[in-house]
Amino acid sequence: QVQLIETVGGLVQAGGSLRLSCAASGRTFSRYGMAWFRQAPGKEREVVAAQLWFGGTSRYADSVKGRFTISRDNAKNTVYLQMNSLKPEDMAVYYCAAGSVDYSNWYKVEKYDYWGQGTQVTVSS
Repeated sequence: QVQLIETVGGLVQAGGSLRLSCAASGRTFSRYGMAWFRQAPGKEREVVAAQLWFGGTSRYADSVKGRFTISRDNAKNTVYLQMNSLKPEDMAVYYCAAGSVDYSNWYKVEKYDYWGQGTQVTVSS
């Protein structure tokens, strides 16, 4: 069992930066792939970035490549999402998630077993 608790998001101007954190409970944190998803009003939940548990391999949605960075600290049971050059279209509720994912399914919502409560990120233009 894994519980995920996200830090509060925030309000940032377009072009600004924000870092989200997600703390996980459970001794097997390091064995899970970790990801960040987001959901804007009226839209489906979509993957933003994921980091597989093996080799530190990261994957990103095309819309955030070069701007967002996912990282994890297994000693602290924490995963981070550094968001730079934020755009109004990045505004959404962001969720961290944990699951047994691999290269073929890291982007699939249904492959993640555990979810955080979500945190609002607002980007003003």
